[in-house]
Amino acid sequence: MNRTVCQAMARGAFSLALFALVTVGIVAATRALTAERIAENRLASQYQLLGEVLPDTLQEVPIHELLEGAFRLPASPELGQNSAFTAWRIRQDDDAAVILPVIAPDGYSGAIHLLVGIDGQGRISGVRVTRHQETPGLGDKIERRKSDWITGFKSKSLDDPPAQRWGVAKNGGAFDAFTGATITPRAVIGAVKRSLEYFAAHRDKLLPSTGNSS
Repeated sequence: MNRTVCQAMARGAFSLALFALVTVGIVAATRALTAERIAENRLASQYQLLGEVLPDTLQEVPIHELLEGAFRLPASPELGQNSAFTAWRIRQDDDAAVILPVIAPDGYSGAIHLLVGIDGQGRISGVRVTRHQETPGLGDKIERRKSDWITGFKSKSLDDPPAQRWGVAKNGGAFDAFTGATITPRAVIGAVKRSLEYFAAHRDKLLPSTGNSS
């Protein structure tokens, strides 16, 4: 191999290495620059959804007051939480509510993350999906911006509908399913029902009668 060929190969290797280095640098810089904004947007979205699951009587509560009501709960298999997690409670005059982050593990394409609001009488005040991987055009109708299906849980409780009717209509339940997608709504229905059961079992801790929230 003559000297000219060796020099050409060296220049090629150097150029390739330099290109790879620059590319990695650009990707790293882009991630660093956007990570904070992504985190801020995700937080803002969560704040908005927290307000959407509150009872009507608490809708005017400022977001900072709601955030001040954050408290920690231990891991709960019923709620799909494998480690300690943050929930929120809010009180104003005679009204009170708690918001639980709940994970339905049995969606069609994986876990479905929810926020479930429950008022002091043990009724659902709102449910919103915060994250999922369900099929676009089918299972993603659980999103409020895609359909109003998720609003059908409002005011429901363990007694309304009765336990045997907490299911999709095709199985005799009280909740509609989507055409071509039964697994997704079934997973959400089950998670919401487990949230109500959890609230009933831990009500004194979630909404203590005194002003001490710890």
